[in-house]
Amino acid sequence: MTSPRPDRPVRPARAARPARSSGPALGDLCAAAAAVLLVAAAVLVGRTVFDYEDLIVGWPPLLGRWDPHLGPGTPAAVLVAVAAVAYGPAVAARLPWRALLCAAWGTAMAWIWSLALVDGWHRGVAGRLTTRQEYLSVIGRWHDIPATLRDFTGHILLHSPDNWPAHVAGHPPAATLTYVLLDRVGLGGGGWAGAWTITVGATACVAVLVAVRALAGERLARRAAPFLVLAPAAVWLGTSADAYFAAVAAWAVALLALAVTGRSLWWAAGSGLLFGLACYLSYGLTLFAVIAAAVLLLGRRRVRERPVLLVPLLAGFAVVPVAFTVAGFDWWEAYHLLVTRYYEGAGGVRPYGYWVWANLACTVLITGLATAAGLRRTIGRLWARGRGGPAATGDSGDSGDSGDSGDSGGVEDTGGIRLAFLVAAALFALLAADLSGMSKAETERIWLPFALWLLPACAFLGRPRGWLTAQAALALLLNHLLATGW
Repeated sequence: MTSPRPDRPVRPARAARPARSSGPALGDLCAAAAAVLLVAAAVLVGRTVFDYEDLIVGWPPLLGRWDPHLGPGTPAAVLVAVAAVAYGPAVAARLPWRALLCAAWGTAMAWIWSLALVDGWHRGVAGRLTTRQEYLSVIGRWHDIPATLRDFTGHILLHSPDNWPAHVAGHPPAATLTYVLLDRVGLGGGGWAGAWTITVGATACVAVLVAVRALAGERLARRAAPFLVLAPAAVWLGTSADAYFAAVAAWAVALLALAVTGRSLWWAAGSGLLFGLACYLSYGLTLFAVIAAAVLLLGRRRVRERPVLLVPLLAGFAVVPVAFTVAGFDWWEAYHLLVTRYYEGAGGVRPYGYWVWANLACTVLITGLATAAGLRRTIGRLWARGRGGPAATGDSGDSGDSGDSGDSGGVEDTGGIRLAFLVAAALFALLAADLSGMSKAETERIWLPFALWLLPACAFLGRPRGWLTAQAALALLLNHLLATGW
């Protein structure tokens, strides 16, 4: 028998893999339970301590009212949910990457459309951007676009002549101008506007997948895909203009992620262009600078090696602001007038002490219990990395079922740390919006752009089918028990 070479130590026998647990880790369940308690507290306090005149929402913490109902979209919504839960993880693991992106977009559209049609065509799709978000109601005032842009700020305040409706006044003019241009090319009316918003909004999940793959690796992107598709946020992505805003911001981040991971400089220019547009769709999207900074930090090696990519990024970013400024719209003046308008209206009535935490309950409702558990693992990874320990959370035996390859417990996972950092940046941006006091209520739609970047935290979860079931059930219950305001 040949003895081992003295300069090559004998490797120890590989440890047996721990037996799989019968369910989610206890820490995940505790995080989900804490999220449930937060929502319950927001509902209880909102309905017993405050009146409607205090909160100005019908079913706190959500804008809506109790209205159990079924609709034409109900069978399709249930079918999409069952199929996504049953086959989503396995399909996401096996499809070629480009086919997966197409499948994600198609399934997301099916999920959003079916939930919207639970309320019927007019109430669920065609009427929302006309009667609730008001963009279509002012199209007739844009017959002279340059003149309207020059005079836009003169109609923001409540006491100004012919003041804009709340949603038009509350956003830079690119938001309304989008629907004006759709009308000009022959796609006028609520039906076309709703179809545009759903079609574009559904691409946001694809953009997030592209960014996660570029920054953290394909394995984690594939694991996140079913959760991005089946998000409870789809209840509000259906014809809320914020779905369109979310998609623009998501693609800005995705193109930046492609640029900093070695792709063409044209991606940087496209990213800058979309970031500039995002700032003229919603004032709050300026907080996406936090997520952009995180992407640049994750790609700092490429940025150091090729700093020239910052040139097309900044040049692209300047295009939209320069165009609107030349046209006569002053972003900063409009923002300061908006702050005044905000406190002239509901923002001056709604109590900060309630909404500063009830907003987070709204976030639970649009991202689901799976995201609460995923954020717990995200924070655990970053905490362990900060202390110099293993990146993984250490939940042994929770490697998941079909379609979930699992993490090796206690082993450094660079992709996981990078994804955790990206998700944490989105969480930081959302918390900054919360503390600002400029998002008191209605965050189930206002925070859609940020919430989509929390969903990839679900890639850290094992046994995805159980969590996907919880996500789908939450969306179906919300859509069928409440008449949502958006």
